[in-house]
Amino acid sequence: MTTFDLDGCLRCSACELAATRHKVVVYRGNPVAPLMLIGEAPGAQEDQSGVPFKGRSGQALDRLLMEAGFNVDEDIYICNAVKCRPPSNRRPKKNELAACRPWLDMQIALVNPAVIVLTGATAVEALLGTKAAMTQLRGKWQSWQGRSVMPIFHPAYLLRHAQTKEGGPVELTRQDLLAVRTRLCER
Repeated sequence: MTTFDLDGCLRCSACELAATRHKVVVYRGNPVAPLMLIGEAPGAQEDQSGVPFKGRSGQALDRLLMEAGFNVDEDIYICNAVKCRPPSNRRPKKNELAACRPWLDMQIALVNPAVIVLTGATAVEALLGTKAAMTQLRGKWQSWQGRSVMPIFHPAYLLRHAQTKEGGPVELTRQDLLAVRTRLCER
């Protein structure tokens, strides 16, 4: 069985983000869940609390997950590609993604999820190495190391495009999460 070096992660200084963080943001949820959700990096509220997706984006994400039939505490393990907040919530740099990759790999090995959801382009790039517009990637199943991977819009994007019209980003994300639920039920 793989173990996760939580103490090592909390003390990590592999990149310059260690100098500006308040807390290392490791995960929330169930470490034996069949579903892993990977985001980009912590925001301001996450940096203060040490818990991923706890701000407005996290609240929006939780609502969508619950609408799709998930229990966010039991059915999902939630983490980020980068464990420390980039200054001013900027996008993580390539070297920061690379510095955190061993921690992410350890998390994936430990949880061993059947399905991974990637929220936003940075998470897609961090795990799959793919750079493409989310409008082209979202809703299309990918495969990574024998796992089903579903890219979805980042909840911060959904907050900026909150209209719930048919075919809009929020409705598309609902459909994507229902497809994830179906895939998990098929296992």
